Amino acid sequence: MAAFGSLSTRLTDSLAKLRTKGRLTPSDIDGTVREIRRALLDADVALDVVKDFCGRIRERALGAEVSSSLNPAQQVVQIVNEELVAILGGEQRRLELAKTPPTIIMLAGLQGAGKTTLAGKLALHLAGEGHTPILVAADLQRPNAVTQLEVVAGQAGVAVYAPEPGNGVGDPVKVARDGVALARSRQHDVVIVDTAGRLGVDAELMQQASRIRKAIQPDEVLFVIDAMIGQDAVATAKAFQEGVDFTGVVLTKLDGDARGGAALSIRGVTGRPILFASTGERLEDFEPFHPDRMASRILDLGDILTLIEQAQKSFDEEEARRVTEAMLTDSFTLEDFLKQLQQVRKAGNFKQMLGMLPGAKGLREAIDGFDEGEFARTEAIILSMTPRERKQSKILNGSRRLRIARGSGVTVTEVNQLMQRFDQAAKMMKTVAKGGMPNIPGMGPMPGSHGVGKRQVQQKPSKGKRSGNPAKRAVAPVEAPAPGGVFGGGQQAAPDLADMSAEDRAALQRMLGGGR
Repeated sequence: MAAFGSLSTRLTDSLAKLRTKGRLTPSDIDGTVREIRRALLDADVALDVVKDFCGRIRERALGAEVSSSLNPAQQVVQIVNEELVAILGGEQRRLELAKTPPTIIMLAGLQGAGKTTLAGKLALHLAGEGHTPILVAADLQRPNAVTQLEVVAGQAGVAVYAPEPGNGVGDPVKVARDGVALARSRQHDVVIVDTAGRLGVDAELMQQASRIRKAIQPDEVLFVIDAMIGQDAVATAKAFQEGVDFTGVVLTKLDGDARGGAALSIRGVTGRPILFASTGERLEDFEPFHPDRMASRILDLGDILTLIEQAQKSFDEEEARRVTEAMLTDSFTLEDFLKQLQQVRKAGNFKQMLGMLPGAKGLREAIDGFDEGEFARTEAIILSMTPRERKQSKILNGSRRLRIARGSGVTVTEVNQLMQRFDQAAKMMKTVAKGGMPNIPGMGPMPGSHGVGKRQVQQKPSKGKRSGNPAKRAVAPVEAPAPGGVFGGGQQAAPDLADMSAEDRAALQRMLGGGR
């Protein structure tokens, strides 16, 4: 997540220095703890939280569990990970649903924290779990808040109760109470009440929120806070805890360039669990908060479980099975490619998904430089083709490609580049699907790839002349093995770097680990 980008980099860099040491001394540990302390303070984590966190890490790192470990550096990383999980809440806490519906959820927080949009995100999330939520527009203070909630409800496909126009008109306590009554009569099992905020904490805001809470007796009061708020997060959270006494926290704008301290501070200061995180502008950019997964992301250990869950929501298993069969029968078309591309786009923010991979820190420059607009351009090119052209890409001659380029707003060169990539991908998938290995530029055919078959005759190395003198034979140079023998690939000649193109040389270096 972008909100933890700087903190993640600082922590992983400080822990990476330990991996070069076979044995850790107290000074090594003290130096690492100091760097961790600076990283947390720079990320706007509350001072009291930093002191407790670093104290526990130092105490455990100097204990027997590290000194007796075969790999002390890994043990310290594990300790930091476990303490991060603890400070983020330990185990995940889910919404507590009422035994007798409807479950009443009240949203509270400052103006600008994103409560109204979050109401739609939460409603969409709950609807996806089989619930029938209704949104209640009790924010009658902020200009156009009621209209915004109605728009968000329409986008989420859920019901909304908005009897008052807002903009300072209407009684929010009455609206909230009537909204709950309406939900009971229409058998909605979840009510989400959007309340007013202020630019800062004041007595009027707290009194109104307190009156609404007493009127509707919510099962959950969710404190919505902007993850970019920094040090003010602690003071704001304490004020709302004293004035409204929330039961859980929702972090918004975790996709921004925040330093992430709010997440670590609020849980440590208030003791209230973080239930959800908003990770983007779309209504789908919303996920339950898992402390263990978030700690893994911060330490660049990846979050494969969340990545799998997002993929499962978006990818059609039946369609994936059909595409696999198409690859095996050599019938993979641009139509199949388009459907796969659309499923990838449906899965969400591709950069965020790449960031969930273990070791993503090392790919951060490439991930940040990735242009997601390429997906849209590729989709536009394929959609500019006729159904026949998508199924029979071989018929795409010059005039057809010119028409496609004009229709999709790109150049003919871009169309040609897409077709080259598609042809290469189709060949590679076909080879892999049949159990073979794809050709690597500059390496010649690999075992199992086309062109290396059983009928190829192994060329016997020339014997040459041997000296009859045992002493001369002992110092004679040893013949190198036949080219291709290492891979079992027959008589394929070894590539000559001098004769290769720059592209092929780079590919070969990457294959052999000699370049990035």
